[in-house]
Amino acid sequence: MSAPALPSPVAEFVAAVNRGDAAAALAFFGRDGVVDDWGTRHVGAAAIAQWSAREFVGARGRLTPTRVGRDGGRIVVDAGWRSDFYSGDSRFVFTVDGARIREMRIVGH
Repeated sequence: MSAPALPSPVAEFVAAVNRGDAAAALAFFGRDGVVDDWGTRHVGAAAIAQWSAREFVGARGRLTPTRVGRDGGRIVVDAGWRSDFYSGDSRFVFTVDGARIREMRIVGH
């Protein structure tokens, strides 16, 4: 079974994460981006970089999308997540603005 097609910029973000390229992945958020990881919010480039180094790209994370959908203006990606920090199925909800990711929420599904 082939992976579902991801829209841009989420496709490029996932590719950067999966190749371990933290700088490329983090560049999608900009200075005022937000990551909400199961209710814990990380706001701004510095906070997201610290979180990612510990729990996301820095933990050798790999995201395998299994379903892609839309909820209003948001892109919803169900995926298998594997890393040195946590592994399990998760839902990633992206709010995008052009080529930027304004917010990524990670929740159960």
